[in-house]
Amino acid sequence: MTTMSEHADHLDEAVVRVLYHRLLEFWNERHAPGFAELFSDEGTVVGFDGSQVNGREEIELHLSHIFALHTPPAYVGIVREVRQLTGDVELLRAVAGMVPPGESDINPELNVVQTLIAARRDGQWKIELFHNTPAAFHGRPEIARGLTDELRAEARLRMRADE
Repeated sequence: MTTMSEHADHLDEAVVRVLYHRLLEFWNERHAPGFAELFSDEGTVVGFDGSQVNGREEIELHLSHIFALHTPPAYVGIVREVRQLTGDVELLRAVAGMVPPGESDINPELNVVQTLIAARRDGQWKIELFHNTPAAFHGRPEIARGLTDELRAEARLRMRADE
């Protein structure tokens, strides 16, 4: 039998999963205001290259600049785990690949491991930290290939769903 507390925990996990997928969607749509709105006022992004951007306003400005100058690849993400840290803090771990503009395949050099920490304040879930780390797997090419294969399969599923 599911208790009210367990039901609430599952609901929180679902909300954090949606928050992550909305983040990727806003990136893929090149929508800086939407991306930034998912963060708390003090939220932080650590980018693929190690750049740190702090605060919702700075995140929006940073991404607006990137989107104005570039057409970045689109994310395809797979959630690996959502874990409750406290009643109002959730940790999400994911992997993602990127499909360059005009292409239909993942670029393995852009695969990442992502971490998102979300906190509930005044009943609203907001991102406190979103961190991208290159999934280089130095000296372990079989793991890198396996991740790329998994992300390619996910990308194909999503492309079929969009048709």
